[in-house]
Amino acid sequence: MRDEDEGLAQDLPRLMGRRGVVLSLLGLGVAGLAIAQSAPPSQAEPNLFGTGADGTTCLKDPAETNGPYPADGSNTREGQVVDALTQEGVIRDDLRPSFGGLSGTAEGIPLVLEIALYGVTACRPLAGHAIYLWHADADGKYSLYDLPDQNFLRGVVLTDAKGVARVTTIVPGCYDGRWPHIHFEVFGSAEDAVAGKALLTSQMALPEAACRIAYTDARYPASLGNLDRTTLKGDNVFGDNTAEQIALQTLDMQGSTAGYAAMVRVGI
Repeated sequence: MRDEDEGLAQDLPRLMGRRGVVLSLLGLGVAGLAIAQSAPPSQAEPNLFGTGADGTTCLKDPAETNGPYPADGSNTREGQVVDALTQEGVIRDDLRPSFGGLSGTAEGIPLVLEIALYGVTACRPLAGHAIYLWHADADGKYSLYDLPDQNFLRGVVLTDAKGVARVTTIVPGCYDGRWPHIHFEVFGSAEDAVAGKALLTSQMALPEAACRIAYTDARYPASLGNLDRTTLKGDNVFGDNTAEQIALQTLDMQGSTAGYAAMVRVGI
């Protein structure tokens, strides 16, 4: 199961010089390209990190469980440690294909996600940090566990000088018993992205309105029914948070079944 190559250490020199994701998203058509080419939230909203004269305060994201499928070296499957962070190619700007020698690409509605990371103490953006993301596919299944021969929809992205990381993935499916979500862990650097060194482990929630449109797509056959059986406030992860915390954790998401663009702030 484990790939004993250089993993993050090998990927880092190649990718640190890159400027970020080109949000062109081949194959989305006119509607998707319009979404991708619009001004990202960090440009449209000058007060991104809550440092403006209006007195906005920075809020720290609540810690959440990493769930049973983190593949970050902290758990095992069938007696073997599962650790995607050791695999070559884990630092990437597109989570849809498998990497590190595995094959397979996740099908679903493209989602361009922008994450603005800030430190709550000084209310300032955090550059040079690593964010490990993972989530379910359109059928609600997780790579390396439900799908042991694939590792798509996992990867590490790095924050730029403005504390922003950008990545392309798909809209996660909704599986029974959970609100649609994306898991993530924040590390101080790519070198620190190993089990036990996360500065924050938490989850992002998807907004209901966007999900109800996305899940009409035929690639999400069970998601709409599963969504009908749960609520964000009743979710066993998000449900015990304050309304303010839930608002912070929920993606600002716009688009259609052709493709979505989303933004979220993460405070540590």
